[in-house]
Amino acid sequence: MIRRVLWSLLALVLALVAFVWMFNFWGGTGLHGKAPSAPPAREQVARGAYLARVGNCMLCHTERGGAAYAGARPIETPFGTVYASNITPDAETGIGAWSAAHFRRALHEGRSRDGHLLYPAFPYTHTTRITGADADALFDYLRSLPPVNKPNRPHRLRWPYNTQAALAVWRTLYFRPDRYEEDAARTPEWNRGAYLVQGLGHCGACHTARNALGGMRDVMDLSGGLIPMQNWYAPSLAATGEAGVADWKVEEIQQLLAAGVSPRGTVLGPMAEVVLHSTQYLEPADLRAIAVYLKSLPPVPGDSDPREVPRAAANVLDRGGKIYGDRCAACHGEQGQGVRGAYPPLAGNRAVTLPVTSNLVQIVLHGGFPPATRAHPRPFGMPPFAPVLSDADVAAVLTYIRSSWNNNAAPVTELAVSQQRSSRRE
Repeated sequence: MIRRVLWSLLALVLALVAFVWMFNFWGGTGLHGKAPSAPPAREQVARGAYLARVGNCMLCHTERGGAAYAGARPIETPFGTVYASNITPDAETGIGAWSAAHFRRALHEGRSRDGHLLYPAFPYTHTTRITGADADALFDYLRSLPPVNKPNRPHRLRWPYNTQAALAVWRTLYFRPDRYEEDAARTPEWNRGAYLVQGLGHCGACHTARNALGGMRDVMDLSGGLIPMQNWYAPSLAATGEAGVADWKVEEIQQLLAAGVSPRGTVLGPMAEVVLHSTQYLEPADLRAIAVYLKSLPPVPGDSDPREVPRAAANVLDRGGKIYGDRCAACHGEQGQGVRGAYPPLAGNRAVTLPVTSNLVQIVLHGGFPPATRAHPRPFGMPPFAPVLSDADVAAVLTYIRSSWNNNAAPVTELAVSQQRSSRRE
């Protein structure tokens, strides 16, 4: 009986191994094709350059101070460090020996030229939805760039995450090659916005929660999540109490994406980089399409119930109020009203009352800096207070702000501040 059970378990394990192997490796190395010899058409290069802006490709594929698209920029993950690849047209170290079919496969299936599996720090979970025509335009743009001979840096990932076998299991659990299908019941503008958000824009890479293995339940749900290793929370784009824009005007959403500021909000942190390097350069029609799509997301309630918010201790509120008066009121106002066009209001600001407080702590400790854009070239920033405020001070002033002027949110703990401060030092 025991032997029969053991044989059954062995057969099951072998069947699972075979399934994982077939799902990830069957036919994965048999792609043929030579690098194109003719130079790309100027129209294709221009279109690809624009699409690279949409996808913010250069930000990850360019090392600080290095040549554009030559790779080597470190991307920290909970499993170790992944280094971005050289995607200049160098034949030895870049993609100069790739064919258009190889490049399509990388975007659509997450495989390199030789067929090996790529790490999902490269967001092929989203680029899988890009059309073949857009993939070809991107490829033509990249092969028009100056080649840079710069070998790719080996990743520094812990075992077993540094193995193709572990990556194959992850892909079996969390990745399926896909393509964008237009919704016939929606307008062309809505479909364009959905395509940009779900595909090349890969908004869900930040705005979707991940589990302990870095997998996402649904890469399209945009329900918000903590960005791994950065300690910034990308709020839900559907929750009314977070970053949902169902009640915004389309023009206000466009303005936020183009300028980084609008009458309804200001972008900071990782989203400021997205606006700085990507969305401010998008064509007005595409910005509007994205706005139309985001505005259409069904609103969902937030996670917190105001009736259940605990009240902070009086001494904490007194301490926080004094710090606010000394450090914050000159810009944000005695009643948290802010200064239009310069300093955002804190009263009634849903970014202040988010259930997740990591963004507030980051801003107070390390400063808040909107992007300098063409539409708003000289934004007002907020200095860092880490050198002058203790963890208890930061917790007290944030607790005061979150419970004043009809704000009704839970206190910020000293432990939460300490964890944020220490994680930045590591």
